[in-house]
Amino acid sequence: MSLRRSPRHGGAVSAARLVAVLAVLLGCLWSVPAAHAAVPLERVTSFGSNPGSLAMYVHRPASLPVNPAVVVALHGCTQSAQVYADNSGLATFADRHGFLLVLPQTTAANNASSCFNWFQAADNRRGQGEAASVRQMVAHAESAYGADPSRTFVTGLSAGGAMTAVMLAAYPDVFEAGAVIAGIPYDCTRDTGPFTCMSPGTDRTPAVWAQRVRDAYPSYTGPWPRVAIWHGDDDTTVAPMNARELRDQWTAVHGLGQVPDRTAVIGPNGTRREQYLGGGEAVVEVNRVPAIGHGTPVDPGGGTEQCGATGTPHFIDSICSSLWVSEFFGLTGGGDPDPGGLPAPAGLVVTGADDRSVSLRWDAVDGAAGYALYRDGVRVAAPAGTAFTDTGLAPGSTYAYSVAARDAQGAEGARSGAVTASTTGQTAACWTSSNYAHVQAGRATTSGGHAYAKGAGQYMGLNNTFVTHTLKESPAGYFVLADGSCP
Repeated sequence: MSLRRSPRHGGAVSAARLVAVLAVLLGCLWSVPAAHAAVPLERVTSFGSNPGSLAMYVHRPASLPVNPAVVVALHGCTQSAQVYADNSGLATFADRHGFLLVLPQTTAANNASSCFNWFQAADNRRGQGEAASVRQMVAHAESAYGADPSRTFVTGLSAGGAMTAVMLAAYPDVFEAGAVIAGIPYDCTRDTGPFTCMSPGTDRTPAVWAQRVRDAYPSYTGPWPRVAIWHGDDDTTVAPMNARELRDQWTAVHGLGQVPDRTAVIGPNGTRREQYLGGGEAVVEVNRVPAIGHGTPVDPGGGTEQCGATGTPHFIDSICSSLWVSEFFGLTGGGDPDPGGLPAPAGLVVTGADDRSVSLRWDAVDGAAGYALYRDGVRVAAPAGTAFTDTGLAPGSTYAYSVAARDAQGAEGARSGAVTASTTGQTAACWTSSNYAHVQAGRATTSGGHAYAKGAGQYMGLNNTFVTHTLKESPAGYFVLADGSCP
């Protein structure tokens, strides 16, 4: 028995398998209630070519200011735009602080369980499928509602959380920040299946995760979005280790390490927050919510720090995450306290590169006795001045750099935002072959009848002549999976 996918994707898969995958994927197995819609939504019927066949809904506060910020909110599996608007609490803060809420909605025609297709290349790449449709919604919000292009944000639950990571990676030039709730690192399914990504999760190095983000838009050189991560400690649908892997992915993109710069306990339920600073602000934060499973954390009530409703499954009484997300986006007029110490150096730029080195300079910081330079989140030098040449690098490779000022006692202040630099010389070489051929050529290793990329250690499937992958070599002797993304 087989079931064809929707016509825009083509291909055939097992009906039982498809329904099972999409029914469980990312917070499914709940039904949409026929509850009264508390949040007024407007349906936008024409917003672009809509290659992903999504629906667009908007919540427009009664007192929308000129050039409002935009928050895109992506629902979970079997949910809808209306369900997410009614229960997440985001509309409370849109009304209170005057930002536009854009709610994309997928359907069973796209996906049997109305999940966003975060795991399909046809929908999770820049310029195509569902990702492109969401981008077109943002463009429509700018033209139709006068939204501010410099204040555009995205958040979502479960499949919507995984799709949030897609939008941040594919469109870093569009979104200033995002909040991933019970989600998955970007491009996890490049080398494994969605079930494995969900649970037990997939462990990759920060450098490998970060490269997948960079591969989503290879020519991008601008600032990367800030990312907040929310996950329940007792989530059995999307394993909590995904919060750690998302942290690894986005701290490495920003050129930060994986040790938090500050920690705190927030909210009425003791949510544990870790923050990673760059440029004097939290550019990545992880919020681990105790004693809850898979869902959006809410805290129903009329208090100023309360929001949301729990009448629908997977909106869990714990903490009003939408308040903290809105604050992380800078939409509430609040913001994080100053981290203290010396400010982050400004003006970090790449001044030169060859096949083995990268040269950088930055502006001096008053009171600094020296500086600390970080490459891919690891401290590599402590220069006294405001310029440094990092040597001994691999040809044809890309690195993320940040810098912090040090006082006379050696204490570091806030780190700068990251800049990306590439060495010259050898360009990446690519091979497309069967797993068996990769192993025979020394590009992959084998264990227990399975193949793994040499160097990266990424799982490739069974070691036979029927499974085919593309491997990219950069630097020499280090191979990564590059299906569909190798030059």
